[in-house]
Amino acid sequence: MKRKILAILLVTALALVMVAACGDDTPDRQAGDSARGMFITQSLTNASQAFSADEFQRLAGEFNIEMTIAGGDVADNIASIERAIADGFDAIFINPNDIEAVIPALTRAREEGIIVGLFSSQPPEGMAETYPYDFFAGSDDVLGGIQAGEFVSQQFPNGANFVEVGGQAGHIAAVSRHDGFRQGKNDNIVELASRFVTGPWESGEARDIMEDFLVTFGDQIDIVWCHWDNGASGVIEAVVAAGIDPTDIFIIGYDGNSTGYQQVKDGLQALSVGQSFTNMARESLRMARTMLDGGTVSPRLNWIPVDMVTIDTIDSFPWPAW
Repeated sequence: MKRKILAILLVTALALVMVAACGDDTPDRQAGDSARGMFITQSLTNASQAFSADEFQRLAGEFNIEMTIAGGDVADNIASIERAIADGFDAIFINPNDIEAVIPALTRAREEGIIVGLFSSQPPEGMAETYPYDFFAGSDDVLGGIQAGEFVSQQFPNGANFVEVGGQAGHIAAVSRHDGFRQGKNDNIVELASRFVTGPWESGEARDIMEDFLVTFGDQIDIVWCHWDNGASGVIEAVVAAGIDPTDIFIIGYDGNSTGYQQVKDGLQALSVGQSFTNMARESLRMARTMLDGGTVSPRLNWIPVDMVTIDTIDSFPWPAW
């Protein structure tokens, strides 16, 4: 009888051990342990996004994070988030095509304990506290637009006319740059027209828009406010094709990539409002590592300073690698 009771007790104890093991088969994370992160972005044919992906891959080792890269359209972005959830990733860094369309998927990711970092694309207006993310690292596109507006106001104290070649319609960065420029400029910097590209920041579409502006407004155009440096390339092409010297129009681009730098250096572009995607990626990884190690991140919104790159300041900045 005693043997039978002992056997029952042993079986019960073994069962309890097995249940406990099944209930917690993941060891507690220790500070500095390896983690898996996924950078989800817009089309990797976009130069800034391809460069950002490379920087995440290059810098991730410093923080003991293994990076996976995913890019594509809105549906691809959502599918990548779902994949990160299913495969048990530790962190997601995302610069989505549509900041609002990914809300349900990011909400599920955070419910599963995945750290969510917004990269470059900030929460929609009014959602800084409620959006499903842990931190944001990027340039303040509104502030960059404001600085550009202030800059041209200083260059044209007696007033001037401008046209705007906007980035991808509906994209939060394009909206922010549009709004910021108007906040920064003086009232005597007068808008002639504004159009946004319908596709993903295509230089060719920027050229087409500028061609239309030149036909409509001709020599009334003093300033072109273009939302990205590669778009400014298309603007310059249209200006040259129309037989106009690009130095006769004050052309502004945004991003601070090697194309913008070269156009500034060549005197074809008056200003490039430069972002540092390297510093954005490094800060994103640092904050994720802090949270992985049990720390907290504050503030949630982390602004990476922009550079005002002109022919007079260009030698003060490192040449961009993208």
